Amino acid sequence: MANFFPRWTNWLPLKISVCGVVMVGGLTAATWYYVTPKYTKIGYEPIQPVPFPHDIHVTQLGMDCRYCHSFVEVAAHSNVPNTQTCMACHQQVQKDNPKLEPVRASWKAQDPVEWVWIHRLPDYVFYNHAAHVNRGISCASCHGQVNHMPAMYDSKPMSMKWCLECHRNPENFLRPEDQITNLDWKPEDVNPAEFVAKYGKPAGVTEDWSKKMHLTQQEIGQTLRERWNIRTSENCQACHR
Repeated sequence: MANFFPRWTNWLPLKISVCGVVMVGGLTAATWYYVTPKYTKIGYEPIQPVPFPHDIHVTQLGMDCRYCHSFVEVAAHSNVPNTQTCMACHQQVQKDNPKLEPVRASWKAQDPVEWVWIHRLPDYVFYNHAAHVNRGISCASCHGQVNHMPAMYDSKPMSMKWCLECHRNPENFLRPEDQITNLDWKPEDVNPAEFVAKYGKPAGVTEDWSKKMHLTQQEIGQTLRERWNIRTSENCQACHR
């Protein structure tokens, strides 16, 4: 072969193999890192038929999430507001605003407003809103600080890994049930004496938490986890049904 090819070609098959392994490995790593919900979902902000500013309605006007999403505490699937809910206010408030014309047209035609679905899980994933909301998981845990969003967007990846972070350590996310829709709630807002009087303490804790200045998220979460007997599942069938 040396009569036809230079000596350096003896290493060519090995070089091609090494380059192939590097390219395949790089492509696999890039796909693993970037083609995930963290990069493909976060920031998704579709144009809605009606620009609904959550920050104005929630933060400035003080509306509760459940006024529009009225099924969230009683149903597996939450709901978007129907036209009647919108017009309950907007027959008087901003009734001539041109941005609200799709709502008025929907009201007259008795057809629903075609809202664009943002927080959409795969069809093979089951998520029960009521089960989570009634056991200390806030709207903000999954949807972010909606009360500060001029336009709604996807702020959480909602991937399986992301869900398992909560299922494995729910105490990092639990909060009192009356603070579920308070999207600005912080553990520092809890009065230790009132909290201990209502919920008690985890088993084995001898320190008097009622005299502490503040309770940590873990202290609050562990108390609520035991109080409500929360037993999260990592079994595939819990979500894949």
